[in-house]
Amino acid sequence: MHYVQPISVKHIDWLRHQAMLIVATRLSRAEPPLKRENVEYMLDADYHMWSLRRSKANFNRIMSLLSGISAVFRWLDGICMWRNPLTTILVHILFLILVCYPELILPTIFLYLFAIGLWNYRFRPRKPSHMDARISQAEMAHPDELDEEFDTFPTSRPPDVVRMRYDRMRSIAGRVQTVVGDMATQGERAMALLSWRDSRATSIFIIIALVWAVFLYVTPFQVVAVLFGLYWLRHPRFRNRMPSVPVNFFKRLPAKSDLLL
Repeated sequence: MHYVQPISVKHIDWLRHQAMLIVATRLSRAEPPLKRENVEYMLDADYHMWSLRRSKANFNRIMSLLSGISAVFRWLDGICMWRNPLTTILVHILFLILVCYPELILPTIFLYLFAIGLWNYRFRPRKPSHMDARISQAEMAHPDELDEEFDTFPTSRPPDVVRMRYDRMRSIAGRVQTVVGDMATQGERAMALLSWRDSRATSIFIIIALVWAVFLYVTPFQVVAVLFGLYWLRHPRFRNRMPSVPVNFFKRLPAKSDLLL
């Protein structure tokens, strides 16, 4: 039923809060009685409330999640820069084999996934999972951060403490605001390619798109893949430290950030 007529997020939060109150009332009458604060903590009833410790923990979780992708990009950058010529040559050979025999691409990917999973079997967890104070940032949390987390809503702290926490939150929100603004700028530049806001940029882009459409139509895909791969893996002697023409062109596209106050 909840898939056919889903409950809104607002009502889900309200129902979760009501369920927490029912459980807290029931356990407060037990023997020995359990305080409401303990029930709220165990049921994570205040998950939507601001907590600097939780924010740091979630940020570290995201960075840990992206560390694998970052390691892959560093490995690819090392291959493109020919830091290990033997590895780069082997990648060239593997790339040419996959281009000549594209039916091996998916089997190779799943074979690598199988090999990685088999390799990680040696490092599998041997004990049940438990609360980790290091991942939760509880070991390095400042006393004021913990006091802020256990504060009531609305706050019951003195005005000077609230002002200090507000200034700290403003500094953190300013960084988030900058990152979100940069992401919006890049997206607006991509949309500006076809919006004719900059007529010269749009004209150049659609002409290049037409040329690429004709080129890709008359050229076999394997030839295009080989040319692109060899160009991407070229030796650093044939590289330029200056930004490439497409990157320079993209950075000069207009964005709505110029219209903001």
